[in-house]
Amino acid sequence: MTRTQIQLPEPLFRHLKRIAVERDWSLAELVRRGMEAYVRTCPELTENRKQWTMPILRGSGGHLADPSGFCAEAEAIDKRSRPR
Repeated sequence: MTRTQIQLPEPLFRHLKRIAVERDWSLAELVRRGMEAYVRTCPELTENRKQWTMPILRGSGGHLADPSGFCAEAEAIDKRSRPR
């Protein structure tokens, strides 16, 4: 097994740590399982791949969602989930 270091944003670290505690796993085990799941779902890249573009996202009402608002929404969710 190879040891490595990663840097995580504090909100993500807290969330992952909570999940690991709830499952009685180490943080390392949680990260390994997450990476294994990612590798299973990540397609192989080819030399002839086209340039990636942001997909068109549709909200629950069928309208186009503005990607510029996603960061603010993610921050609001993180703020709501913090212990008071």
